[in-house]
Amino acid sequence: MIYKEFQDLKLSALGMGAMRLPTRADDAGINEEATEEMVAYAMQNGVNYYDTAWGYHDGHSETVMGRVLGKYPRESFYLATKFPGYDLANMDKVEEIFEKQLVKCGVEYFDFYLFHNVCEMNIDAYLDPQYGIYDYLVKQKENGRIRHLGFSAHGSYDIMKRFLEAYGEKMEFCQIQLNWLDWSFQNAREKVTLLQEYQIPVWVMEPLRGGKLASLPAQYTEKLTAFRADEEVPAWAFRFLQSIDSVTVTLSGMSNMEQLQQNIETFATEKKLNQEEMDALLGIADDMLQQKRLPCTACRYCTSHCPKELDIPSLIELYNEHNVTGGGFIAPMALKAVPEEKQPSACVGCRSCEAVCPQQIKISEMMSDFCMKLRG
Repeated sequence: MIYKEFQDLKLSALGMGAMRLPTRADDAGINEEATEEMVAYAMQNGVNYYDTAWGYHDGHSETVMGRVLGKYPRESFYLATKFPGYDLANMDKVEEIFEKQLVKCGVEYFDFYLFHNVCEMNIDAYLDPQYGIYDYLVKQKENGRIRHLGFSAHGSYDIMKRFLEAYGEKMEFCQIQLNWLDWSFQNAREKVTLLQEYQIPVWVMEPLRGGKLASLPAQYTEKLTAFRADEEVPAWAFRFLQSIDSVTVTLSGMSNMEQLQQNIETFATEKKLNQEEMDALLGIADDMLQQKRLPCTACRYCTSHCPKELDIPSLIELYNEHNVTGGGFIAPMALKAVPEEKQPSACVGCRSCEAVCPQQIKISEMMSDFCMKLRG
């Protein structure tokens, strides 16, 4: 197992994410026996970082991971969980939730604790002092019940920057969606650079983009195999991350023993990509994205002709995210911060925007399709 230094700790470069634990055949919940076997194998092979959260597996992930990890000496693992600010109803419950999390996980302290999912929808609430979230969590760190405080973010670069301008001084690590497809698509490169400016190390979530990067069409697989005949497609995602110096922990939500064994084998050695390999992988990403996203350049000619004054480039960006991902929560989550009169449904289909679009994007059709996909 590769280990990375973080302050005075040595963390396994591969962390076990507990969002996609094995479930029972009848989908009746987490298969605790299978989870216990996976954790045992992970422990035996050097994984010492385990990541859960309040909402994972309908609230059961923390409890199961607490029971499973409770069979090991407390100093033998690092446990991370998060304050569930993805639900605005939780904002005034930070103390209540934190105390329950300690009980659910069966611990007296958390090694790592995060503001969960900083994004467009919740940034104002996270920064609102009336809820006291920041003050409470900093106090728990001072009391030793949080050893290291950080945040995860699915929001844009600008949202992350707002959060860091307010709280960056106390943030010790940040967890972002980072993979070779999102390096350009979700501006992950710029987010990494921003975190470097604050000297904050990167924790990675969705290294395989929910499994979408675990297999590729034949023409792409053949191209990668020509570089590394012994490397499977999923390993390329991890080798990409090993090539980014500020990445400390890569979390993978493994659902079965086979995935765990393969990932542990990959993280037995560090094999960074050379420049030619990096260019080839990012070239595949560009090709994949060109097939699924609208070619908006954000020239904003369209916005000056929209009678509803919609922020069309931003809506196209969210549409592209939703289209490339095949659904998901990021676009709907971001749209919750958009007033109703500025939503895709507000488009009247007048096509005034299309008359001036240099890319000849059929914007009215995009808006209609977006609405249909969101209703889904």
